Amino acid sequence: MSATDLSHGGRRRAVTATLGSRNGAVVGESSETRTANVAFRPVALLSYPERSLGLPFSPIDALPWSPIMSSSVSLLRRLILESPPGEWALNQLRSLLIGALRQGPIPQHVAFEMDGNRRYARSHRMETVEGHHRGFEALARIMEICYRCGVKVVTVYAFSVENYNRPKHEVEGLMQLAKVKLEQLTTYGDILDRYGACVRVLGQREMIREDVLQVVDKAVARTKHNNKAVLNICFPYTSRAEITTAIKLTVQEFLAPPPPKNTPFSPSRIRQKILSSQLDGRDPLPTIQDDSPDDSTAREGDEPDKEVEVDMDGGDSSSATLPPDSPKSRLWSGEGSYNAPNLPNPESITVETLEKHMYTSQDPPLELFVRTSGVERLSDFMLWQCHQDTHLFFLQCYWPDFDLQHFIWVMLEWQWRQKQKERDDNAERARNGKARRLVE
Repeated sequence: MSATDLSHGGRRRAVTATLGSRNGAVVGESSETRTANVAFRPVALLSYPERSLGLPFSPIDALPWSPIMSSSVSLLRRLILESPPGEWALNQLRSLLIGALRQGPIPQHVAFEMDGNRRYARSHRMETVEGHHRGFEALARIMEICYRCGVKVVTVYAFSVENYNRPKHEVEGLMQLAKVKLEQLTTYGDILDRYGACVRVLGQREMIREDVLQVVDKAVARTKHNNKAVLNICFPYTSRAEITTAIKLTVQEFLAPPPPKNTPFSPSRIRQKILSSQLDGRDPLPTIQDDSPDDSTAREGDEPDKEVEVDMDGGDSSSATLPPDSPKSRLWSGEGSYNAPNLPNPESITVETLEKHMYTSQDPPLELFVRTSGVERLSDFMLWQCHQDTHLFFLQCYWPDFDLQHFIWVMLEWQWRQKQKERDDNAERARNGKARRLVE
């Protein structure tokens, strides 16, 4: 390597250390790392064409006046984009891209694991709470993009039960942030009403602070009239807790006795009235439940109904004969033990039985799962909802940086997979039809 190359490399490192961050690159990030992240930042190619060419650095960066020039270009670009004509042009471009996405299939249920707020704050030298504020702004952006594309249900992982293990001041800050942002989202924001989206808070309500819980209930009540779309906020939530709750509810449902079938004119009710009248003012007999029609016939060893003498009006006696098909009282068995009602067979518990007790039982199946910050695991989120047709995407960008420029590539990839699956299904059906014709 020549001295000139070393000089250029030294200037390159000096420029990187001086500028700190350019277009989302953290301090000290190498040119190779930024080149590897181009797939997640396609807009950067418009400003830095050397990345698309695979160059380790731009020749302009080697010039001694490159920091001043880069700062001027960044300032000029920001002024142009933030000006009214620039904002109008960006909005038109976003509408054009969203309209193009709507031409293909659209997932009906999308889940986002909003990860990377704290690392974003550290990389930009700001407070952790400020990183969470930026994360909420990203949520508002992506929520509107999803609803404009035609997504019906958006589920976000806002707060995990395990987050209570974080420092107390951070947990309090997150709770206060959730309180403020929920109020803003439902009171001052028009995104939910514009797209007819209702808010549902999924998780363990007993773990939410009282003042925050009141705001949560208000947010749910204010948007309950919206029925076109859904925003599921998992707060606080873990999939293990959700599955455990579903199992508990299923067990309670199977152990609950069947409701009584007594009516004012049922045979058991008439029999109870007749027997109670013989007690001369004593406590009435316990309620006799109706048996099923199959059990109404007399069994072997049962004595036939006898004529019952009833004293009416303190002395006059009359007789009343119970009908032959009147049900027998089986509240107590001969040994004095209570006969429990027939419980459902546990073998009848299926996936659908548990599914109806899940938090998302009213929502369509999960089709698209997106997690930011480069971590490739679910982290106890949507474990039950992820199935064989759920497509998982793990992006390198932090959640506050997540925008349409990232989401559009995710959607295009998902649409391509759907088209590929449709072609494979059609080919499989054609082969099966041909095989049946050959057999016939």
